[in-house]
Amino acid sequence: MRDSNREWYFVERPEGEPDLDCFELRESEVPEPDPGDVLVRVRYLSVDPYMRGRMRDVESYAEPWDVGDTLEGGVVGEVVESESERYDEGDFVTGNGAWADYCVLDADDTAPVDPDVGGLPAYLGVLGMPGRTAYFGLLDVGEPKPGDTVVVSGAAGAVGSVVGQIASLNGCRVVGFAGSDEKTDWLTEDLGFDAAINYKDVDDYRAALDDAAPGGVDVYFDNVGGPITDAVFTELNVDARVAVCGQIAHYNDEGVPTGPRKLPQLIAPRAKVQGLLVGDYATRFGQASEQLGEWVATGELHHRESIVDGLENAPDAFLGLFAGDNIGKQVVKVSE
Repeated sequence: MRDSNREWYFVERPEGEPDLDCFELRESEVPEPDPGDVLVRVRYLSVDPYMRGRMRDVESYAEPWDVGDTLEGGVVGEVVESESERYDEGDFVTGNGAWADYCVLDADDTAPVDPDVGGLPAYLGVLGMPGRTAYFGLLDVGEPKPGDTVVVSGAAGAVGSVVGQIASLNGCRVVGFAGSDEKTDWLTEDLGFDAAINYKDVDDYRAALDDAAPGGVDVYFDNVGGPITDAVFTELNVDARVAVCGQIAHYNDEGVPTGPRKLPQLIAPRAKVQGLLVGDYATRFGQASEQLGEWVATGELHHRESIVDGLENAPDAFLGLFAGDNIGKQVVKVSE
């Protein structure tokens, strides 16, 4: 164990896109677990787009950070001291903890990890919150049927890449939007997407979508918003379903963006649009984890992590999400 603990703190609310001035790395003592807790040496921590919302001083589904708070998110690590009967030293667990070398977790709010299934970083991606978001968002909200055309924005990200593969497993035609040729090649050559559109290389999203999905769109899984969503709404089929999971194109906006009014485009197709919060499915997390684990173990579900090395680089990894640096799940490697 280290003699001290490094922790990242939130020290300044951003205006528009965050920068490194929002973060400060401090040294502290290694914390001690209370009864029922475990002290975890963090191996990997997660950075996620939703964290941008926690930087705003407004009420939302995720409690906002106060200036001076320790930054926190999903972590996976090794128990180095246990005050719980659930875990022994050396066990691997995942839960919600600090951006730090060591963090204390309530054992009741953690889940065990099997490093032989997918590897440790997978428990922050395909076998963690993003995978469950994809599972419930597509199957419960999108309700895909064999033969449907499913379109995914942010398709090369942690959630979108899993959505597309589950759609393929359900007999759907899958089209993804992503931001580079490397990403679109990964979608079609490795993940089994039927078509992929590099939105940075096309001027007319609607025309590109007509080519990739000539039969229209039955399910749209939206991680991005913005002009991509504007284009998809014009291609919705009768009884289409839209799952709104994220709007990363707008997370740094200071005002409410305006654009084409979409509601009239829902009338003729009688389309359903539903927002998605994975926490609503907490009582069924076990179901999703079991199925996702089986698909990973059998090779039916592929995953990829973009790994930034070093706790000191965690803010850079977070900021890189808004530049589209990651392919698959963005994680930070904290320790060996």
